Amino acid sequence: MMPHTSVLSIDVGTSGVRAALFDEEGNQVEGAQAITRRTVSDFAELDPDALVEEVIKTVDALLTTPVSSAAQIDTIAISTFWHSLVGVDAQGRPTTPLLTWADTRAVREAQELRAEFDEGEIHARTGCRFHPSYWPAKLRWLKSKQREQFEATRLWLGFAEYLCSKLFGEPAASVSMASATGLLDQRVCTWDHQLLEGLAIATDQLPQINTDAAARLTDSFVKRWSALAKARVVTVVGDGAANNIGGGCSAKDKIALMIGTSGAMRVVFAGEPPEKISPGLWSYRVDRERVVVGGALSDGGGLLQWLIRSLNVGGSDRSLQQQLVALEPDAHGLTILPFWSGERSTGWHATARGGILGLGQDTTTVEIIRAALEAIAYRFALIANALDEIAPGAEIFATGNALRSSPVWLQIIADVLGRPVLFGGASEASIRGAALLALEAVGKIANIEAVAVVVDEVFEPDMQRHARYREGLARQQDLYARLFDQ
Repeated sequence: MMPHTSVLSIDVGTSGVRAALFDEEGNQVEGAQAITRRTVSDFAELDPDALVEEVIKTVDALLTTPVSSAAQIDTIAISTFWHSLVGVDAQGRPTTPLLTWADTRAVREAQELRAEFDEGEIHARTGCRFHPSYWPAKLRWLKSKQREQFEATRLWLGFAEYLCSKLFGEPAASVSMASATGLLDQRVCTWDHQLLEGLAIATDQLPQINTDAAARLTDSFVKRWSALAKARVVTVVGDGAANNIGGGCSAKDKIALMIGTSGAMRVVFAGEPPEKISPGLWSYRVDRERVVVGGALSDGGGLLQWLIRSLNVGGSDRSLQQQLVALEPDAHGLTILPFWSGERSTGWHATARGGILGLGQDTTTVEIIRAALEAIAYRFALIANALDEIAPGAEIFATGNALRSSPVWLQIIADVLGRPVLFGGASEASIRGAALLALEAVGKIANIEAVAVVVDEVFEPDMQRHARYREGLARQQDLYARLFDQ
């Protein structure tokens, strides 16, 4: 018997697109998934139409599987990356490339905004600092540096809205996607009029914030995908929030730590945004009932892969892991600032760049890689300290493909934090998280908080190593202050 399936979930990431079917209990249906992988070394700018085409081809591939052809699909859920920005003209055609969080050209504009506004007040209202990754600085940069494209733009969208305009004929923004633009007043869930006035952006140049995201596919896509003729999209959510939910971290007693290409540490909980959050953190919305607070690193697994490539590290990944685990903690004499792609949390210095201090004639490539893993763990320690104000004593659950093949990195993180790190769960938590939110929205499951966390392994901290790492973190912070806090 073919399973009755209620949800098609689509996850659009910087490394590819995934589509899968989920049953009414939120379990992925075996044999009903498709993946389109992408190798992009620089994802600061993407082609929005090419990305839409990847989504279409991935859904095509999914719906040709034997299981999918017999399924009854009534709900669509979408998870995608936050912060992207693309302009479209009156006909809905792109006027700009799709700019992602990795585009840091708007540094000067972010500094100008800090001088014009009270950043503390803006942070409290929107949950976002002034930084090139967010819309305010990007819009000002486009107006200054891409004037022709700016003037040709009728509507400013994120990729989620652009995708929905193509599939469903409606570019309305979900609360989740709007909350990560830096332009949403998160307490009332409307666009921030003070910021819009300062940017000279009219409200009608932004998508409507959807209160009832339940659109059907356009006629052309119904003809293409007959299995989705009765399906409605009910959830469009940022991938970070979806990742927490898919991993079972939906309350203040659980913090999710994820390392993929980049990295993040987040807590999801029901209720309103905190009255005050640390300057090092951001606050977005999962939906109108839930908030996600955390910090993001622009460098994670992507930096590790860059080092392996650039240092021409030979041998198997298993061999590298064995060499890494054989090294003593912080015994390499190196201090690394892991900002190859700039800095977001916790200092928000967009001009920060990576650095390695302490290289000598006897420094080995493996020592550099080990030092980089430790350096990224130090940045997570700073985020964890800030999150303690919101979620004191919470357990830390780690996910992400960059960690799945690196138990040594997981142990380093546990030792640096001085706290147990629990690893496991779905390898692709974001796509499951979007499906779970959709199932809750249509009443198929009671609430996402009841989702169990799957733990494959627990990494207990070694407190002697923790003491050594505290010295390494202090050394990193001293170098950071000398270079950036001036």
